[in-house]
Amino acid sequence: MLKIDKYAAIDIGSNAIRLLIATVIEKEGVEPLFKKTSLVRVPIRLGADVFLEEKISEKNYLRMVDAMQAFSLLMKNHNVVTYRACATSAMREARNGKEIADKILEETGIKIHIIDGRDEAAIIASTDLKDLIEDNKVFLYVDVGGGSTEFTLFANGKNVTSRSFKLGTVRILNDMVRKSMWDEVHDWIVENTKEYKKVEVIGSGGNINSIYKYSGKKIGKPLSYFFMANYYEKIKEMTYHERIFELQMNPDRADVIVPATRIYLSAMKWSKAKNIFVPKIGLADGIVKSIYNERMAKELEVK
Repeated sequence: MLKIDKYAAIDIGSNAIRLLIATVIEKEGVEPLFKKTSLVRVPIRLGADVFLEEKISEKNYLRMVDAMQAFSLLMKNHNVVTYRACATSAMREARNGKEIADKILEETGIKIHIIDGRDEAAIIASTDLKDLIEDNKVFLYVDVGGGSTEFTLFANGKNVTSRSFKLGTVRILNDMVRKSMWDEVHDWIVENTKEYKKVEVIGSGGNINSIYKYSGKKIGKPLSYFFMANYYEKIKEMTYHERIFELQMNPDRADVIVPATRIYLSAMKWSKAKNIFVPKIGLADGIVKSIYNERMAKELEVK
């Protein structure tokens, strides 16, 4: 007998807002199966407001309301049993972030949790990431967002350390990242990986997924440092419109892809990693896992 339920996660990032609806299939005696049923992405670039003006504009607030109302209807139609909405860097730093969250709750009924960088890293770590972390290997996990990048080091199957830096693609595009921030990230990676002979990078985020798709690699195979370096040189030489037309990128991907590739490439260089694995997981996947685990824990308490 199978038990089938749908869960949803809303990821309110600095570059885009996503709704992930996942079907969780339970069968007694085996691990539950998490299947991505629907993913909707809306390119509301909150970071462009916040990192320049320190607040979310009225225009983007109204776009958020429209998106949340649409997400609410989609969740209703999918018969979602529970959901969680998490906002990261942009709403965290906006002077009116909490006020906007309160207004959206009033307008749409959707409650937004504004989480910090540490929470973000912990939620992502609760995904299928642990299935990739082999006990005898060392991995540097890199999650690149519009406002920040989360780094987590795994060694001997355990989380050794993690850190969130205000090194995001939208910030870089707006020329808001000083050299001192790059130096800080460099020093942190070098310091935390120097004792290990071999480190491999795991990348997550929409940009690395886009690069992986372009590479044509079979799922599970990593991208090499050589490939990433060549790709970076190629996209740097192209204009914004050439990336949209020739590489068939979405307009809101075609500009952030350059700083994102630079971050991944830098992480590989500084950790001396020859490969980057791309498991196609992110914050939304972690949110779904978290709320599923919480629901199961509550059911056990009741029993």
